[in-house]
Amino acid sequence: MRTSTAVAGAGTMGSDIAYTIARSGQTAVLLDTSPEALDAARRRILDAARVDRLMRGGAASPAPEAVLACVAFTLDVRDFAQTGFVVENITENLHAKQALYAQLSEICPPPTVIAANTSAIPITRLGSFVVDATRVVGVHFMNPVPLKPTVELIRGVHTSDFTVARTTEFLESIGKKSVIVNDSPGFVSNRVLMLTINEAVFLLFEGVASAESVDRIFCECFGHPMGPLATADLIGLDTILHSIEVLYDEFADSKYRPCPLLKQMVRAGFHGRKTGRGFFDYS
Repeated sequence: MRTSTAVAGAGTMGSDIAYTIARSGQTAVLLDTSPEALDAARRRILDAARVDRLMRGGAASPAPEAVLACVAFTLDVRDFAQTGFVVENITENLHAKQALYAQLSEICPPPTVIAANTSAIPITRLGSFVVDATRVVGVHFMNPVPLKPTVELIRGVHTSDFTVARTTEFLESIGKKSVIVNDSPGFVSNRVLMLTINEAVFLLFEGVASAESVDRIFCECFGHPMGPLATADLIGLDTILHSIEVLYDEFADSKYRPCPLLKQMVRAGFHGRKTGRGFFDYS
């Protein structure tokens, strides 16, 4: 009986997805390649559960230890064999994903759904890495996962109606709504967002405005809760650069050319909040 959900990749998004599953009372199996990554995920999940309990009160939120007990941590992808739904959330590297999908295709037979939480890689391309592409679907969770009520659900060329229905059911079970879109590099959200962020970086690069001024315009004039450059820092500038490069490669359109300043900052190790410095200072 396959009942638990598997999550591949225990970084920020992966641990948040595992936490969201566990908070709903379901069990999750969280995979990564190093004990250190799993230890960090364990701490993040426990901290998130503690904050949630503090904010909502004890009666309205499960005990942190109970949430953590719903998550199994593993270094072995073979532990996914008895799960019924897989959320793939590893690094945005096509070769790494291809290797993992080949393993998932063998270890997790149908009707197990393989749901890709990717920033920009087309779902149809990921589906080509498994024997049965009808069970591959996109689930683009937004950051921070526990606070975002809606998920972008992407239907690849071969994705079946059963897979879409099963994915919608899974998302509802963890308290998420979904919006179904067809496959395209970057889908709807990141095709627009990455272009916006990249153009905001060009404004900074060209000296048109400071980072503070760019973000103030979006927050104070348009009512956005966060400006594009602060959003980039939250997502991670390395992820932003990779996503815009995928869009540039897939569309061969110069409007997606990465800003030189974005490239320079990533090479310098200024990746945003996770490194303490991006367009803003978090030290």
